[in-house]
Amino acid sequence: MSSILAFAGSNSASSINFKLVRYTSSLIHGHEVELVNMASETFPMYSEDREKQLGFPEALVKFQKKIETSDAILVSVNEHNGGPSAYFKNLLDWMSRSNRNYLENTKIFLMSTSPGQRAAIGAHEFIKNTLPRVGGEVSATFSLPSFNTNFEETQGIVDQKLRLAHKIALDSFLQQL
Repeated sequence: MSSILAFAGSNSASSINFKLVRYTSSLIHGHEVELVNMASETFPMYSEDREKQLGFPEALVKFQKKIETSDAILVSVNEHNGGPSAYFKNLLDWMSRSNRNYLENTKIFLMSTSPGQRAAIGAHEFIKNTLPRVGGEVSATFSLPSFNTNFEETQGIVDQKLRLAHKIALDSFLQQL
């Protein structure tokens, strides 16, 4: 049994990426899954001066410990102007300062979704290329386009082809744990 930390790269209380993570987490059996809603996690904007003067924020230290003690990560990233949200990029910047290889030996299921047809692919690709630089292994990916059309709270992914693609990606991720 592996420990999986599941969260979205968004701090929005109504995050569609968190809804996708929560749904995906509900499909995982036989592993310990910790679901974290990042809307309740706040971190100051990274600054070298702040780091020198005040050190690392306590909330960041606690979250990074969760990351470092997990065998795997399930994360869905949102997109702002073609890239990851400032919130998520800031989190990555902070964590890389305290431990350059904080994802070493960690399997990652990387997802993304958006209201539009591109499914936050710009942020998805950026993060897919970034996480291996800090030791992570992106072992499966999935992007859900047109969230409001293809996802329902009570049913999950409603488009059959997308549901199957999601299942295949999730199964692949779980088989590698």
